[in-house]
Amino acid sequence: MVTAIDKSTALVVIDLEDGIVKMNLIRPGMEIVRQSAKLVEAFHKAGLPVVIVKVKPFGAPSGKVRTQAPGLPKDEAGQKQMMAAWDAAGFFTIVPELGAKAEDIQITKKTWNAFYDTPLEEELKRAGVTGIVFCGIATSIGVEGTARAAYERGYNLAFAEDAMTDMLESAHGNSINVIFPRIGEVDTTDAIIDQLLKR
Repeated sequence: MVTAIDKSTALVVIDLEDGIVKMNLIRPGMEIVRQSAKLVEAFHKAGLPVVIVKVKPFGAPSGKVRTQAPGLPKDEAGQKQMMAAWDAAGFFTIVPELGAKAEDIQITKKTWNAFYDTPLEEELKRAGVTGIVFCGIATSIGVEGTARAAYERGYNLAFAEDAMTDMLESAHGNSINVIFPRIGEVDTTDAIIDQLLKR
């Protein structure tokens, strides 16, 4: 349960790109976009920072590491070819239904963690941010990866559990029920907006 929202809190929206929203997810991607759009609107009205994160998962050292699960091509030529194909298909386009604005902070990450090799931390410090509300896809990957890094940096964290989803119910449940309560507070979009209005 969210008990408070800091006066200077940013909304961090993870990876609501066309290609990701259309993936096979445990909750429909557009449902997550609708819930996230409510948070975006509330933060805009409150005059608080909105951070729109998107992923282009190419070029980081982690992209060449051996893994058991299938993933991206490990060679540079294969990665460039895949990125060009995804670019052409509009995979990386932030869905317009989110209601993002040109003045929102735009972050492009290469890994699960939006703090890694990006200006996110400098942008948050510049805005005097002490708290972060998270939403987006996928719960156990981009959201959790970024949230762990935010927790290590001392931000107060809140998670809108009905504004995030995953490919696997077990992974989503582990993040929501085990990890997130240890590093922040978990609640619904509406409850977080209520606390936002009280801050």
